[in-house]
Amino acid sequence: MFFLKELEKTIQLHPSYFGPLIRSHIHRELLTKEEGSSTGKFTIVCVLDSFDISDGQVIPGSGAAEYTVHYKAIVWRPYKGEVMDGVVTSVMRAGFFVDCGSLQAFVGRAMIPSDINFDGNATPPQWTDNGDQIVEKGTNIRIKIKGLRSEVDKMYAIGTMKEDYLGPLQN
Repeated sequence: MFFLKELEKTIQLHPSYFGPLIRSHIHRELLTKEEGSSTGKFTIVCVLDSFDISDGQVIPGSGAAEYTVHYKAIVWRPYKGEVMDGVVTSVMRAGFFVDCGSLQAFVGRAMIPSDINFDGNATPPQWTDNGDQIVEKGTNIRIKIKGLRSEVDKMYAIGTMKEDYLGPLQN
């Protein structure tokens, strides 16, 4: 789910950036470092505006300056029960991994419908029902989040495709 959130970041600038365009350098540095980054709880999708930039504090010994920037951003946070689309990145007998942007989800054997079986002899290895449902590396797939785990800068999930309207997406 997407939210609008007010955040704060400390930016360090080298003395070569000091001058009349310092605000644009701070803004560019903020965009470069923050957009697409993950905090473990949410992913920053887009920085909208920086509305408060503090006075710089010179760092002794280096000459660089630190600025505290308050800004608004659109962030994405996954929730248990959320349905999302992703791309299969790895297939194995125990299940498969799905990349849903900054979230990596694992769909285990118990979360795959019983009519879909693993075929290790296929090239590439795949989960298939010997019909129109084939899950292999690169397959676009729709899953439902059953559980989430956060680390310092990464999010992981357990997903399922055992419900209606979930599974491989037809082209």
